[in-house]
Parts: sequence; C-alpha cells; structure tokens
Amino acid sequence: MKSLRVLLGGLTFPEGPRWHEGRLWFSDFYSHRVMAVDLEGRAETIVEVPNRPSGLGWTPAGDLLIVSMLDRRVLRYDGSRLTELADLSGVATGPCNDMVVDAAGRAYVGNFGYDRHQGEAARTTCLARVDPDGRVTRAAEDLVFPNGMVITPDGRTLVVGETFAERLTAFDIAADGSLSNRRVFAQIPGSAPDGICLDAEGAIWVSNPKAHRVDRVFAGGRIAGGVDTGALFSYACMLGGPTGRTLFVLTNSGSGPSMATKTDGRIEIIDVEVGAAGLP
Repeated sequence: MKSLRVLLGGLTFPEGPRWHEGRLWFSDFYSHRVMAVDLEGRAETIVEVPNRPSGLGWTPAGDLLIVSMLDRRVLRYDGSRLTELADLSGVATGPCNDMVVDAAGRAYVGNFGYDRHQGEAARTTCLARVDPDGRVTRAAEDLVFPNGMVITPDGRTLVVGETFAERLTAFDIAADGSLSNRRVFAQIPGSAPDGICLDAEGAIWVSNPKAHRVDRVFAGGRIAGGVDTGALFSYACMLGGPTGRTLFVLTNSGSGPSMATKTDGRIEIIDVEVGAAGLP
C-alpha cells in the first residue's frame, strides 16, 4: 500500500473528522476551532468553540452539531449562530468527546468518565443519547472510555470503541433510538481504539495510537491490513473524497494538554480500495 501524505499540518490536536459537502470537517482542540479542509489543502475556520470542540455531526435540516468538551454540552451551529442543544453535565462524569448523529438527528455522545489529566481514578461511564428536541437519555452503561462511533448503513447497529478495554462494542438500535443487545464486535489486544469509520465491506478502520497504526478490522477481530503512521500517533480516521476511498488519518506527536503549546497535529491521507459506508 502507498504511504500517507500530509494534507494539512500545523494543528494542535485534530479530532472528530467528518466528510461533508466535499470537504473534511474536524475539530482542532486547543485552538478551539471547528475547521474544514478540501483535497487541495485549503483550510477554513467554521466556528470557534471556547470550551474545546470535539465530535461533529449534522441534523437532517443541515445544522452542525458540535460536542463542547469541557462544559459537557452539545451545541448547534446554523451557519451564523452557536446555541445550546443539550446539557450533558448531569450524565457525563468526564469531558465529552466523540459523537455520531443518526439519520433522524439523534446524537450519541461519549465521555471520558473521569478527568484523566487531573489524576482522577479511572471509572466506567455511560453513552448519552440526545434527541432532536434536546432531551438527554443514558443510552448505555458501564463503558470503558467510549470514543469513536459508527452506525451501519441500515441504521440498526451502533459500534463504539472502548479505548481502554481494547475492544469495539456493538448495540442494536431500536426505532426510538434506544440501544440493546450489547456484544463485542471485535476484541483487539494491544490496541487503544480511538476514532473509527466504516467501509462498504463492513470492516471498521480503527485508529490505534498505542501501535502507531490505523487497522482495518472485521467483526470477530480479524485484521485485514492497515496503515503505519510512523513516528506519529493516530487518533482519528475518516473515509471520504469523491469516491469515498480516501482515508483521512489524524496524527500527532502525543495527546493531552501539552499539545496546546505545539502544532504537531496533521491530517494525512491515503487512497484505499473499499469506500465509505454508514455514518458518520
């Protein structure tokens, strides 16, 4: 396979990549910006989020939903104004992180469960569901650092990466958005699943900063290829481009608050054989 090439550099900590309307949208944590970049590397700041943006998604009406990490909220951006959709502080026991938005506009949002950078003891946490009217529900319990998420093309299965449990966990999605039938999609020893994306063969690309790789993983745990990220760690990935076969890999020299004073973050790209499927 060809090697990664840099599309955009000079970022603090890029996360939450989403391919939307011909560009890759993403959050840059420590510059407090939601940004978009095209395939020529031309970048634009979309909106600033003071309490650090993370997960992104869109409502059926086209509004951008943004996870605001530190104050544990989901914000709505209509192209001109940023407003609060939901306050997750009543259910999130740590900073909020990744999110996937389904076809009905329901947002599933993870959180760290504890403040690992302040030395708090590790604990499990819930996955929150935010309905289009802003109502917040505890959708699933006892997750170990829930992180990247995907929804299958039929809208019936959600898969979430449990970073510190070395696994991808699947749930059935009911018509009302509730989750059930929890099961292991893939146990990946030696991994720390972060951002993920789904392809048309049902494989999930998994960012694995522990191994400096992005791996393509099938249900049951079979790894069918991957991409080495060299000296940098991989924290998120997304399939996009005109054919859905461009893999965007978000890399950095490390994670945590120390990245706020650095600009080592990159968006790197590589062409792959199987295109994108499902959500995000």
